Amino acid sequence: MNYKYIKWFKELEKEDVAIAGGKGANLGELTQAKIPVPPGFVILSSAYFDFLDAHHLRPQIKKLLTGSDVNDPAQLESSSKKIQKLIHAAEIPADISSEIFQAYSQLGANQAVAVRSSATAEDLPDASFAGQQESYLNIVGDANLILKVKACWESLFGARAIFYRVQKKYDHFKVGIAVPVQIQIQSEISGVMFTTDPITQNRDRIVIEAIYGLGDYVVQGVVTPDHYEVSKTSGKIISKSTVKQEIMEIRHKQGVREVKVPAKLQTKIKITDKQILELAEIGKKIHRHYFFPQDIEWAFAKSEFYIVQSRPITTLSESNSKLEIRNSKLTESFSNLEKILVGAPASPGIVSGPVKIIDVKHLDRVKPGDIMVTDMTTPDFVPAMKRAAGIITNRGGLTSHAAIVSRELGVPCIVGTGTATDTLKEGMTVTLNGAVGEIYKGSLDLRSRTILTSNLKPESWNLPPDIKTATKVYVNLAEPEAAQKVAAKNVDGVGLLRAEFMIAGLGTHPKKIIADGKQTDYIRKLASDITKFCSAFSPRPVIYRATDFKTNEYRALKGGERYEPIESNPMLGFRGALRYITNPDVFNLELEAIKYVRNHHDLKNLHLMIPFVSTVQELIDVKKLVAAAGLYRSGTFKLYMMVEIPANVILLEDFIAAGIDGVSIGSNDLTMLILGADRDNAEVAKIFDERNPAVLWALKKTVKTCSKAGILCGICGQAPSQYPELVEKLVEWGITSISVNPDAIERTREIVYHSELKLVTKSHG
Repeated sequence: MNYKYIKWFKELEKEDVAIAGGKGANLGELTQAKIPVPPGFVILSSAYFDFLDAHHLRPQIKKLLTGSDVNDPAQLESSSKKIQKLIHAAEIPADISSEIFQAYSQLGANQAVAVRSSATAEDLPDASFAGQQESYLNIVGDANLILKVKACWESLFGARAIFYRVQKKYDHFKVGIAVPVQIQIQSEISGVMFTTDPITQNRDRIVIEAIYGLGDYVVQGVVTPDHYEVSKTSGKIISKSTVKQEIMEIRHKQGVREVKVPAKLQTKIKITDKQILELAEIGKKIHRHYFFPQDIEWAFAKSEFYIVQSRPITTLSESNSKLEIRNSKLTESFSNLEKILVGAPASPGIVSGPVKIIDVKHLDRVKPGDIMVTDMTTPDFVPAMKRAAGIITNRGGLTSHAAIVSRELGVPCIVGTGTATDTLKEGMTVTLNGAVGEIYKGSLDLRSRTILTSNLKPESWNLPPDIKTATKVYVNLAEPEAAQKVAAKNVDGVGLLRAEFMIAGLGTHPKKIIADGKQTDYIRKLASDITKFCSAFSPRPVIYRATDFKTNEYRALKGGERYEPIESNPMLGFRGALRYITNPDVFNLELEAIKYVRNHHDLKNLHLMIPFVSTVQELIDVKKLVAAAGLYRSGTFKLYMMVEIPANVILLEDFIAAGIDGVSIGSNDLTMLILGADRDNAEVAKIFDERNPAVLWALKKTVKTCSKAGILCGICGQAPSQYPELVEKLVEWGITSISVNPDAIERTREIVYHSELKLVTKSHG
């Protein structure tokens, strides 16, 4: 049968997020990759939108939302319930319900299924719907299935979901919801697997967590799981730890229920060494398929492993702090403190503060600087988690709500302590090390969220040729022929891939290309050049800066005089983001080339940076063009903005709120525009100096603002290549990456290394 509203997993792939949502698209991708996925289908987001339109619900919902103050909890809850009541009362149109019944029948008569929500949208800046939409387990019968599908749709207008979209400035009706329906596995054992350690970011580690029963209790943090680690390189188990489990969740009629774990199993390790290694091999296969670290949900039943979900590990960052934890050894700074409690490391960082023991009814008691201590967290806890300096829970593992949200927020966290709410006393000062799961009585007198390296003695450090630093050292590149040679250096990626050299190499003005109908050749040639960089540097990131030709440079291309005006001051003329908005057909050639590299060559290390953005509205308009081309921000596709206009610095909070993953400071243009001096003009070039106090103020404000907002901040101008003292300042302020010319890679790495070492020694010496 040809379905309009249904697609089977085998018909979907990862690019189908717009119709199947993240969960649905990935289940399809995994099925096509021959990963053992329980079969199922996705009720597409078009069914949800057509349901709304069939009952004219959009204007009714909009009216309720318009008249509600989402910052007033009572009003928000009232509006949420009214909207959900509207959806609940409306019947699903016959053509939609008929397809659902038929697909369910094909899956098997009265088959028990899991019904999950899978959010989707055109372009959602740092969108994360975790905990906002509902999922239902062990649903049997077509009538019950229909009820749960509608319940998933209703959950799109839960109070938390509404508040989240308003805060992020998302259009409520551009966020759709698909519903994957999947055969329910009666898991004897279940859990999660990370193909990179999400705490230490060790790429050689596969981390597995396991519990008895259904996997919901892992994510909810209801039970603390076993923990196993496997080395990808050696294929050997590095560590195993088992935790007593007294309760588990199993299937029961319609839904699930909690039962006691048999006494003989409670302290037994959940899976054997052979099974751990078998599961790790599946994880490696999924990682290789996606070319990106994965967070995988698995189940074990009747001697078989099944994968029920996989998604990118979104909390891996190029550097969220000045210094990454390289291993879990504590420094001598802890020698005078008493260790009082141990749990599972969930989010790295070392922090001291007073204990606040809370439950969901007393979240307002958590103040900035407090160590929040609770049994377990739910999505309702998020406002308090944002204020807390550190988080400790009794229950949970690496994928519990507390762990995931803490990593996203960059808050040190320890879960699964068992007795934190009893052992720790209200108001007592503690220090927690989120990298190793240890809690100490007393304070290290640390600044909030300080992260330590494993050794602070300068004499113990040598500088091997492959030395790594927490601050990434990237390279600025333009020539495809140089890619392989430069990629062999000790460099963390390409921080600025200039489009101009490649475009100039094509020789013809893009508008002439379009007029001549040669767009496909143009896209393929540009994609071919970009591929050389991405292949050479894979899996290291390559940040492609969209074309920033000025009008005089464009006029030099074949046919350029026909399409470009003559400007008296091209540097302040028709360039950057404004060109893309005015000439979207030209910008789309670049976007299609990016898509070709990412999809046809499967090079997911390619990201996009937008130059010369004068206003926040320009950024929003450009983002719409990027989304319309089918490029969506995700764990494997980042959108950056150049900071090179004073307005970018002054209104940086507003630009960030519009939705970007990071910025890169173009110190050349920024310095010229702050000082009013053209560095290419011999008459005023002597004024040009990135170390001018006004420029330094702008650099510091940019770095600090990005750090506070939790987004990446790099610099890609000439300044770091020329001034070592500026590199020291940037590292001290907390910049996450410094991109330099190829000849400056080694010396910049050394300067960064010593700057970081000096910073740590100063903080704790």
